[in-house]
Amino acid sequence: MKKIKVDNSIGMVVAHDLTQVIPGEFKGAAFKKGHIIKKEDIDRLKDMGKNHIYVLELSENEIHENEAAKRITKAIDSGGLYYGEPSEGKISLKASYKGIVKVNVEGVNEINDIDKVILATIHNNSLVDKGQTVAGTRIIPLVTDNNRINKVEEICKDKGEIIKVQEIKNLKVGILITGTEVFEGRIKDKFGPVLEEKIDRYGGNLIGIEKAPDSLKEIESGIKEFVEKGAEIILITGGMSVDADDVTPNAIKNVADEVVTYGAPVLPGAMLMLAYKGEASILGVPACGMYHKTTVFDLIYPRLLAKEKIKRKDITILGHGGLCLNCKICHYPRCSFGK
Repeated sequence: MKKIKVDNSIGMVVAHDLTQVIPGEFKGAAFKKGHIIKKEDIDRLKDMGKNHIYVLELSENEIHENEAAKRITKAIDSGGLYYGEPSEGKISLKASYKGIVKVNVEGVNEINDIDKVILATIHNNSLVDKGQTVAGTRIIPLVTDNNRINKVEEICKDKGEIIKVQEIKNLKVGILITGTEVFEGRIKDKFGPVLEEKIDRYGGNLIGIEKAPDSLKEIESGIKEFVEKGAEIILITGGMSVDADDVTPNAIKNVADEVVTYGAPVLPGAMLMLAYKGEASILGVPACGMYHKTTVFDLIYPRLLAKEKIKRKDITILGHGGLCLNCKICHYPRCSFGK
Protein backbone atom coordinates (compact mmCIF):
# COMPACT_ATOMS: atom_id res chain seq x y z
CA MET A 1 0.00 0.00 0.00
CA LYS A 2 1.07 3.56 -0.60
CA LYS A 3 -0.18 6.82 0.96
CA ILE A 4 -0.79 9.51 -1.64
CA LYS A 5 -2.68 12.76 -2.12
CA VAL A 6 -6.24 12.30 -3.37
CA ASP A 7 -5.55 14.66 -6.28
CA ASN A 8 -2.95 12.20 -7.56
CA SER A 9 -5.02 9.04 -7.09
CA ILE A 10 -6.99 8.84 -10.36
CA GLY A 11 -6.76 5.34 -11.85
CA MET A 12 -5.41 3.81 -8.65
CA VAL A 13 -7.04 1.13 -6.51
CA VAL A 14 -8.53 1.81 -3.07
CA ALA A 15 -6.73 -0.44 -0.59
CA HIS A 16 -9.54 -0.63 2.01
CA ASP A 17 -13.17 0.45 2.50
CA LEU A 18 -13.58 4.23 2.88
CA THR A 19 -16.43 5.06 5.24
CA GLN A 20 -18.67 8.08 4.82
CA VAL A 21 -20.95 9.40 7.58
CA ILE A 22 -23.85 11.72 6.85
CA PRO A 23 -25.65 12.25 10.21
CA GLY A 24 -29.20 10.92 10.13
CA GLU A 25 -28.87 9.79 6.51
CA PHE A 26 -26.05 7.40 5.79
CA LYS A 27 -23.16 5.53 7.27
CA GLY A 28 -21.25 2.98 5.27
CA ALA A 29 -18.60 2.34 2.66
CA ALA A 30 -18.74 5.10 0.08
CA PHE A 31 -15.83 3.46 -1.72
CA LYS A 32 -15.14 -0.24 -1.25
CA LYS A 33 -11.80 -1.94 -1.28
CA GLY A 34 -10.77 -2.49 -4.86
CA HIS A 35 -12.59 0.55 -6.27
CA ILE A 36 -10.67 2.18 -9.10
CA ILE A 37 -10.66 5.93 -8.47
CA LYS A 38 -12.12 8.13 -11.18
CA LYS A 39 -11.88 11.87 -11.73
CA GLU A 40 -15.44 12.39 -10.52
CA ASP A 41 -14.63 10.67 -7.19
CA ILE A 42 -12.10 13.31 -6.08
CA ASP A 43 -14.59 15.94 -4.81
CA ARG A 44 -16.58 13.35 -2.86
CA LEU A 45 -13.41 12.04 -1.22
CA LYS A 46 -12.47 15.55 -0.15
CA ASP A 47 -15.99 16.14 1.18
CA MET A 48 -15.42 13.03 3.32
CA GLY A 49 -12.26 14.60 4.67
CA LYS A 50 -10.01 12.31 2.68
CA ASN A 51 -7.08 14.41 1.43
CA HIS A 52 -4.75 11.40 1.52
CA ILE A 53 -5.64 7.75 1.02
CA TYR A 54 -3.94 4.40 0.86
CA VAL A 55 -3.93 2.89 -2.63
CA LEU A 56 -2.60 -0.21 -4.30
CA GLU A 57 -0.04 0.29 -7.01
CA LEU A 58 -0.27 -2.23 -9.85
CA SER A 59 2.81 -3.27 -11.77
CA GLU A 60 2.65 -3.87 -15.51
CA ASN A 61 2.07 -7.58 -14.94
CA GLU A 62 -0.64 -7.22 -12.29
CA ILE A 63 -4.40 -7.05 -12.82
CA HIS A 64 -7.20 -5.84 -10.54
CA GLU A 65 -9.95 -8.32 -9.52
CA ASN A 66 -12.67 -6.50 -11.47
CA GLU A 67 -10.73 -6.48 -14.72
CA ALA A 68 -9.75 -10.11 -14.14
CA ALA A 69 -13.40 -11.13 -13.69
CA LYS A 70 -14.37 -9.30 -16.89
CA ARG A 71 -11.70 -11.06 -18.93
CA ILE A 72 -12.51 -14.49 -17.51
CA THR A 73 -16.21 -13.97 -18.19
CA LYS A 74 -15.59 -12.92 -21.77
CA ALA A 75 -13.40 -15.98 -22.31
CA ILE A 76 -15.83 -18.56 -20.87
CA ASP A 77 -19.01 -17.12 -22.45
CA SER A 78 -19.87 -19.41 -25.37
CA GLY A 79 -23.39 -18.10 -26.01
CA GLY A 80 -26.85 -17.74 -24.50
CA LEU A 81 -25.57 -15.83 -21.47
CA TYR A 82 -25.68 -12.28 -20.13
CA TYR A 83 -24.00 -10.56 -17.21
CA GLY A 84 -23.34 -7.17 -15.67
CA GLU A 85 -20.43 -5.39 -14.05
CA PRO A 86 -18.41 -7.01 -11.25
CA SER A 87 -19.77 -6.80 -7.72
CA GLU A 88 -17.06 -7.14 -5.07
CA GLY A 89 -14.88 -8.71 -7.73
CA LYS A 90 -17.43 -11.36 -8.83
CA ILE A 91 -19.47 -11.65 -12.02
CA SER A 92 -22.56 -13.87 -12.27
CA LEU A 93 -23.57 -15.27 -15.68
CA LYS A 94 -27.29 -15.77 -16.36
CA ALA A 95 -29.33 -17.56 -19.00
CA SER A 96 -30.58 -15.34 -21.84
CA TYR A 97 -33.51 -17.71 -22.42
CA LYS A 98 -35.01 -21.01 -21.29
CA GLY A 99 -32.65 -23.76 -22.29
CA ILE A 100 -30.11 -26.45 -21.48
CA VAL A 101 -26.79 -25.50 -19.89
CA LYS A 102 -23.80 -27.05 -21.60
CA VAL A 103 -20.66 -27.09 -19.46
CA ASN A 104 -17.25 -28.25 -20.63
CA VAL A 105 -16.40 -29.95 -17.34
CA GLU A 106 -12.81 -30.68 -18.33
CA GLY A 107 -12.28 -27.03 -19.24
CA VAL A 108 -13.82 -25.82 -15.98
CA ASN A 109 -11.52 -28.15 -14.03
CA GLU A 110 -8.46 -26.85 -15.86
CA ILE A 111 -9.43 -23.26 -15.12
CA ASN A 112 -9.90 -24.04 -11.43
CA ASP A 113 -6.48 -25.69 -11.37
CA ILE A 114 -5.02 -22.21 -11.89
CA ASP A 115 -4.09 -20.89 -8.45
CA LYS A 116 -6.26 -18.02 -7.16
CA VAL A 117 -8.82 -18.32 -10.02
CA ILE A 118 -12.31 -19.77 -9.51
CA LEU A 119 -15.18 -20.67 -11.83
CA ALA A 120 -18.32 -22.19 -10.30
CA THR A 121 -21.15 -23.54 -12.47
CA ILE A 122 -24.37 -25.49 -12.12
CA HIS A 123 -24.39 -29.04 -13.50
CA ASN A 124 -23.94 -29.81 -17.17
CA ASN A 125 -27.26 -30.41 -19.02
CA SER A 126 -29.30 -28.61 -16.35
CA LEU A 127 -32.61 -27.17 -17.53
CA VAL A 128 -32.76 -23.43 -16.73
CA ASP A 129 -35.26 -20.63 -17.08
CA LYS A 130 -34.49 -17.24 -18.55
CA GLY A 131 -32.60 -15.12 -16.02
CA GLN A 132 -31.38 -18.05 -13.92
CA THR A 133 -27.79 -17.83 -12.71
CA VAL A 134 -25.69 -20.60 -14.25
CA ALA A 135 -22.12 -19.63 -13.31
CA GLY A 136 -20.00 -17.22 -11.29
CA THR A 137 -16.34 -16.29 -11.49
CA ARG A 138 -13.72 -14.20 -9.71
CA ILE A 139 -10.13 -14.26 -8.51
CA ILE A 140 -9.33 -14.81 -4.84
CA PRO A 141 -7.00 -11.85 -4.13
CA LEU A 142 -7.66 -8.19 -4.88
CA VAL A 143 -4.83 -8.22 -7.40
CA THR A 144 -3.27 -11.10 -9.33
CA ASP A 145 -0.58 -11.91 -11.84
CA ASN A 146 -1.76 -11.14 -15.37
CA ASN A 147 -0.30 -14.45 -16.57
CA ARG A 148 -3.00 -16.34 -14.67
CA ILE A 149 -5.74 -14.66 -16.70
CA ASN A 150 -3.79 -15.21 -19.90
CA LYS A 151 -3.77 -18.91 -19.06
CA VAL A 152 -7.58 -18.91 -18.58
CA GLU A 153 -7.97 -17.37 -22.03
CA GLU A 154 -5.62 -19.94 -23.56
CA ILE A 155 -7.64 -22.82 -22.03
CA CYS A 156 -10.87 -21.39 -23.44
CA LYS A 157 -9.37 -21.08 -26.92
CA ASP A 158 -8.08 -24.64 -26.73
CA LYS A 159 -11.39 -26.13 -25.51
CA GLY A 160 -13.56 -24.15 -27.92
CA GLU A 161 -16.57 -23.77 -25.62
CA ILE A 162 -16.68 -23.61 -21.82
CA ILE A 163 -20.26 -22.72 -20.91
CA LYS A 164 -23.33 -21.86 -22.95
CA VAL A 165 -27.12 -22.18 -22.91
CA GLN A 166 -28.83 -24.00 -25.80
CA GLU A 167 -32.27 -22.50 -26.30
CA ILE A 168 -35.40 -24.63 -25.97
CA LYS A 169 -37.23 -24.55 -29.32
CA ASN A 170 -40.96 -24.84 -29.98
CA LEU A 171 -40.58 -28.03 -32.04
CA LYS A 172 -43.51 -29.94 -33.54
CA VAL A 173 -44.33 -32.96 -31.37
CA GLY A 174 -46.54 -35.95 -32.12
CA ILE A 175 -47.73 -38.55 -29.60
CA LEU A 176 -48.44 -42.15 -30.63
CA ILE A 177 -50.22 -44.23 -27.97
CA THR A 178 -49.78 -47.96 -28.56
CA GLY A 179 -51.62 -50.91 -27.02
CA THR A 180 -54.56 -52.91 -28.34
CA GLU A 181 -56.47 -52.45 -25.08
CA VAL A 182 -56.35 -48.66 -25.50
CA PHE A 183 -56.89 -48.73 -29.27
CA GLU A 184 -60.06 -50.83 -28.86
CA GLY A 185 -61.32 -48.69 -25.99
CA ARG A 186 -61.17 -51.46 -23.41
CA ILE A 187 -59.35 -49.08 -21.06
CA LYS A 188 -58.98 -45.31 -21.00
CA ASP A 189 -55.66 -43.85 -22.13
CA LYS A 190 -53.88 -42.21 -19.21
CA PHE A 191 -50.49 -41.71 -20.87
CA GLY A 192 -51.51 -39.02 -23.34
CA PRO A 193 -52.57 -36.47 -20.70
CA VAL A 194 -49.31 -37.01 -18.80
CA LEU A 195 -47.24 -36.27 -21.90
CA GLU A 196 -49.42 -33.27 -22.77
CA GLU A 197 -48.64 -31.82 -19.33
CA LYS A 198 -44.92 -32.44 -19.90
CA ILE A 199 -45.09 -30.65 -23.24
CA ASP A 200 -46.83 -27.70 -21.59
CA ARG A 201 -44.09 -27.61 -18.95
CA TYR A 202 -40.99 -28.02 -21.09
CA GLY A 203 -42.13 -26.73 -24.46
CA GLY A 204 -43.12 -28.04 -27.86
CA ASN A 205 -46.02 -27.64 -30.28
CA LEU A 206 -48.29 -30.70 -30.03
CA ILE A 207 -49.56 -31.48 -33.55
CA GLY A 208 -51.59 -34.57 -32.69
CA ILE A 209 -52.25 -37.65 -30.58
CA GLU A 210 -52.86 -40.94 -32.40
CA LYS A 211 -53.44 -44.52 -31.26
CA ALA A 212 -52.24 -47.86 -32.65
CA PRO A 213 -52.80 -51.49 -31.63
CA ASP A 214 -49.94 -53.86 -30.76
CA SER A 215 -49.13 -54.38 -34.43
CA LEU A 216 -45.76 -53.80 -36.09
CA LYS A 217 -47.41 -52.58 -39.28
CA GLU A 218 -49.80 -50.19 -37.52
CA ILE A 219 -47.12 -48.68 -35.26
CA GLU A 220 -44.68 -48.28 -38.15
CA SER A 221 -47.42 -46.59 -40.18
CA GLY A 222 -48.23 -44.24 -37.28
CA ILE A 223 -44.59 -43.16 -36.98
CA LYS A 224 -44.29 -42.54 -40.73
CA GLU A 225 -47.48 -40.48 -40.77
CA PHE A 226 -46.14 -38.18 -38.06
CA VAL A 227 -42.87 -37.78 -39.99
CA GLU A 228 -44.86 -36.83 -43.10
CA LYS A 229 -46.79 -34.24 -41.05
CA GLY A 230 -43.50 -32.58 -40.10
CA ALA A 231 -43.16 -33.85 -36.54
CA GLU A 232 -39.69 -33.11 -35.19
CA ILE A 233 -40.15 -35.23 -32.08
CA ILE A 234 -42.35 -38.34 -31.93
CA LEU A 235 -43.23 -39.68 -28.49
CA ILE A 236 -44.35 -43.34 -28.42
CA THR A 237 -45.90 -44.94 -25.37
CA GLY A 238 -46.77 -48.54 -24.53
CA GLY A 239 -45.25 -51.89 -25.41
CA MET A 240 -41.70 -50.92 -24.38
CA SER A 241 -40.96 -53.93 -22.14
CA VAL A 242 -40.34 -57.63 -22.93
CA ASP A 243 -43.91 -59.01 -22.84
CA ALA A 244 -45.06 -61.13 -25.79
CA ASP A 245 -47.30 -58.36 -27.11
CA ASP A 246 -44.68 -55.59 -26.77
CA VAL A 247 -43.68 -54.89 -30.38
CA THR A 248 -43.07 -51.14 -30.13
CA PRO A 249 -39.23 -51.35 -29.99
CA ASN A 250 -39.14 -53.49 -33.15
CA ALA A 251 -41.49 -51.09 -34.93
CA ILE A 252 -39.24 -48.15 -34.02
CA LYS A 253 -36.17 -50.10 -35.17
CA ASN A 254 -37.79 -50.98 -38.51
CA VAL A 255 -38.68 -47.36 -39.29
CA ALA A 256 -35.61 -45.58 -37.93
CA ASP A 257 -32.48 -44.62 -39.84
CA GLU A 258 -30.50 -44.83 -36.60
CA VAL A 259 -31.19 -46.42 -33.23
CA VAL A 260 -29.20 -44.68 -30.51
CA THR A 261 -30.23 -46.96 -27.66
CA TYR A 262 -32.83 -49.32 -26.30
CA GLY A 263 -32.21 -49.13 -22.58
CA ALA A 264 -30.79 -46.45 -20.28
CA PRO A 265 -28.95 -46.67 -16.93
CA VAL A 266 -31.67 -44.61 -15.28
CA LEU A 267 -34.27 -45.57 -12.69
CA PRO A 268 -37.09 -44.96 -13.31
CA GLY A 269 -36.75 -45.21 -17.07
CA ALA A 270 -34.58 -48.22 -17.94
CA MET A 271 -36.69 -49.19 -20.99
CA LEU A 272 -36.14 -45.90 -22.82
CA MET A 273 -35.62 -46.09 -26.58
CA LEU A 274 -34.17 -43.29 -28.71
CA ALA A 275 -33.91 -43.33 -32.49
CA TYR A 276 -33.85 -40.96 -35.45
CA LYS A 277 -35.77 -40.92 -38.72
CA GLY A 278 -34.14 -38.24 -40.83
CA GLU A 279 -34.13 -35.14 -38.61
CA ALA A 280 -37.02 -36.41 -36.46
CA SER A 281 -36.32 -37.80 -32.98
CA ILE A 282 -38.28 -40.91 -31.97
CA LEU A 283 -38.56 -41.42 -28.22
CA GLY A 284 -39.98 -44.65 -26.87
CA VAL A 285 -41.27 -43.70 -23.42
CA PRO A 286 -41.27 -46.45 -20.73
CA ALA A 287 -44.45 -47.15 -18.76
CA CYS A 288 -42.93 -45.56 -15.65
CA GLY A 289 -43.46 -42.19 -17.33
CA MET A 290 -47.18 -42.60 -16.72
CA TYR A 291 -47.06 -42.81 -12.94
CA HIS A 292 -43.65 -41.49 -11.76
CA LYS A 293 -43.42 -37.72 -11.49
CA THR A 294 -39.82 -37.60 -12.76
CA THR A 295 -38.20 -40.16 -15.06
CA VAL A 296 -35.62 -40.51 -17.82
CA PHE A 297 -38.10 -38.64 -20.04
CA ASP A 298 -37.45 -35.46 -18.06
CA LEU A 299 -33.70 -35.85 -18.66
CA ILE A 300 -33.89 -36.43 -22.42
CA TYR A 301 -36.93 -34.60 -23.81
CA PRO A 302 -35.74 -31.03 -22.99
CA ARG A 303 -32.40 -31.78 -24.69
CA LEU A 304 -34.26 -32.87 -27.81
CA LEU A 305 -36.19 -29.59 -27.70
CA ALA A 306 -32.82 -27.80 -27.67
CA LYS A 307 -32.05 -29.64 -30.94
CA GLU A 308 -29.19 -31.59 -29.41
CA LYS A 309 -28.23 -34.69 -31.40
CA ILE A 310 -27.93 -37.22 -28.61
CA LYS A 311 -25.38 -40.04 -28.94
CA ARG A 312 -25.15 -43.33 -27.09
CA LYS A 313 -22.39 -41.97 -24.85
CA ASP A 314 -24.80 -39.23 -23.70
CA ILE A 315 -27.11 -41.99 -22.48
CA THR A 316 -24.53 -44.26 -20.86
CA ILE A 317 -23.02 -41.50 -18.71
CA LEU A 318 -26.43 -40.91 -17.11
CA GLY A 319 -25.78 -43.87 -14.80
CA HIS A 320 -23.82 -41.67 -12.39
CA GLY A 321 -26.73 -39.71 -10.90
CA GLY A 322 -29.31 -41.76 -12.75
CA LEU A 323 -31.07 -43.04 -9.63
CA CYS A 324 -34.15 -41.01 -8.67
CA LEU A 325 -34.69 -41.09 -4.89
CA ASN A 326 -38.47 -40.57 -5.20
CA CYS A 327 -38.42 -37.80 -2.61
CA LYS A 328 -41.71 -37.07 -0.88
CA ILE A 329 -41.50 -33.53 -2.26
CA CYS A 330 -39.91 -33.50 -5.71
CA HIS A 331 -37.44 -30.67 -6.34
CA TYR A 332 -36.38 -31.72 -9.83
CA PRO A 333 -34.45 -30.27 -11.67
CA ARG A 334 -32.78 -28.84 -8.54
CA CYS A 335 -31.61 -32.20 -7.29
CA SER A 336 -29.04 -34.90 -8.02
CA PHE A 337 -31.15 -36.84 -10.53
CA GLY A 338 -29.47 -36.96 -13.92
CA LYS A 339 -26.46 -34.93 -12.76
